[in-house]
Amino acid sequence: MNLLTPTCTTYGTRLWPMQPLPTEKVFMIIRGGCLCRAVAYEASQPIAKFANCYCSRCRKATGSTHSANFYVPPEAFKWTGGEALIVRYDLPEARSFSTSFCSKCGSPVPHRTRSGREVVIPAGSLNDDPGAKPAASVHWTSRAPWAPDSTDLPIEE
Repeated sequence: MNLLTPTCTTYGTRLWPMQPLPTEKVFMIIRGGCLCRAVAYEASQPIAKFANCYCSRCRKATGSTHSANFYVPPEAFKWTGGEALIVRYDLPEARSFSTSFCSKCGSPVPHRTRSGREVVIPAGSLNDDPGAKPAASVHWTSRAPWAPDSTDLPIEE
């Protein structure tokens, strides 16, 4: 037996160099819902993208300077309550703009994109910390005149 290469005393097999353990993806579940708690959902990480959008449509849909949304694939999302209370609005003149809200309290809630490839989750609807921050400010030049003049995030058009 070579003293420089550790071996298992029971089976006599080499212990070094150790083989890496198989890695499994660990998906953290994040939960959210509406203000009145009638609508609830779960999403598993990782988040595909997380951005603040300053376009006029997002301002109208949120009533704020911008929307803060993150996106997950449909298979990473599920409703856990109140799905029948959700109202969806697809802006007719837009190719892809949609929004959804709780019919009881009006809170924005997640919705699938029209293509069905992603679920858009309003960050303000989260109950849990997603462990991420927005990665970009989208449509920055479309921001309202009363919006802040600067952002710490990369700007995308």
